[in-house]
Amino acid sequence: MRIDSIRLKNFRMFRDVRLNKLPNCCVFVGANGTGKTSLFDLFGFLYDALTYNVKHALTKRGGFSEVVSRGQSGPIELELKFRDLKTTSSLVTYCLIIDLVNNRPVVKREILKYRPKNQGGGPKHFLDFSLGLGKVIAYDNQYQEQKLVSSDILALNGLGQLQQFEVAGELRHFIENWHISDIQINEARKMNPINGYNEHLSHNGDNLALFARSVYDNYPDKYQEIMQKMARRVPGLSFCEPVITEEGRILLKFQEHAFKAPFLSWQVSDGTISLLSYLLLLHDPNPHTLLCVEEPNNQLYPDILMILAEEFSLYALMGESQVFVSTHSPDFLNGAELTEVFWLSKKDGYTQVHTTAEKALFKKLVDVGNLPGALWTEGFFKGAHP
Repeated sequence: MRIDSIRLKNFRMFRDVRLNKLPNCCVFVGANGTGKTSLFDLFGFLYDALTYNVKHALTKRGGFSEVVSRGQSGPIELELKFRDLKTTSSLVTYCLIIDLVNNRPVVKREILKYRPKNQGGGPKHFLDFSLGLGKVIAYDNQYQEQKLVSSDILALNGLGQLQQFEVAGELRHFIENWHISDIQINEARKMNPINGYNEHLSHNGDNLALFARSVYDNYPDKYQEIMQKMARRVPGLSFCEPVITEEGRILLKFQEHAFKAPFLSWQVSDGTISLLSYLLLLHDPNPHTLLCVEEPNNQLYPDILMILAEEFSLYALMGESQVFVSTHSPDFLNGAELTEVFWLSKKDGYTQVHTTAEKALFKKLVDVGNLPGALWTEGFFKGAHP
């Protein structure tokens, strides 16, 4: 399952923007303030709205007035189209409209629609709610009236837990397994208690040692593959072992060829910690349905970035995962396919999104040996530079 297109209206810096034909791996570039972080926050916003409610998702971001586009009064409209669901071969559309009623945030409209199997005609609304009231299609293909306990919760959350609503359940599971990564080196250097969270690498990497130990113990072949890649990219490094101390904590010991005594995580470079974090993230035995990563180029040597970009593409191709990455690095962009690259610019204060796939000139330039990062540096991505 993957996101095929996104439409944002009155959401942060996006006055009215549509992103179409999204590939499995998408790389977003643009100057500071053009909206890359706002785009990625869409996924965090939907996750919070589904897990809690719309009011919580808005409050976490400063309230409705901070989320709605500047100069606009609303409503906020989010529309996502999905392909490759297991439960239907149709293109599935989920639309969420949020507004204020009596100065309180509400779900003004929530729609889930797709074309049923073996039926002609246009897409059918299988879920259609407004202000806590709505209808759903049950087993008998007839609409049933439903009422939610509050006008700020998503019907997708409740219905997605019921077996008879398979498409809603698959979409709910997809959103619940999104992951937004923003690795913080100081957090990743910490020792971890052995009884902490180790199912995935956390969003800021503060359980790096614990997650490394989990992969080390349960997936030794995968861990060995990560170590081989680390050794090729970090001069002198031979291995990194997640060791359990007598106090019941886990620390990372880095072994270099030239020294008998290992180095601890706070003694090695930021780049070494960063590379280990991303390789563990991209070799997760249970990959996320959608992985969003902001600025993975930080702390890494330029020559490594092109390889790292290829690792992101492989992650998207090998499983059922989709990857969104933002970067300021031409070197990282050089490792991406031209069809994966999108660039953001601003016009009249709002974000515009462009795709290299629409530019025939870009394809010709790449076909004769130019790299995407070079095209960006040379100014072909208009508006993507300060």
